[in-house]
Amino acid sequence: METMLLFKALSNESRRQILELLKKPTTNFGPQGCLMDDSHFGGGICVGRIQEKTGLTQSVVSSYLLMMQNAGLLESKRIGQWTYYRRNEKTIQDFAAYIKHNL
Repeated sequence: METMLLFKALSNESRRQILELLKKPTTNFGPQGCLMDDSHFGGGICVGRIQEKTGLTQSVVSSYLLMMQNAGLLESKRIGQWTYYRRNEKTIQDFAAYIKHNL
């Protein structure tokens, strides 16, 4: 776990908002649209729906998602022209434990 990447990814309010929205994808994005419900990548949300919800441009959202993925906070899966993102709960739990024990 690269803690500096995690701190940097979480230092932006919009990136934190995206992470919070992805915590409850069905509640925050609804069952319709780009919710990925296959058993291999359940709960994934497409970039377009995240962009709509945040009101940010697609290029900004894409760069934020990539940064959070590089930090290990998100996982992604590309299917055709769509890329779906969901939280990486293991990294989030490990980071929370790191903060609890080290800070």
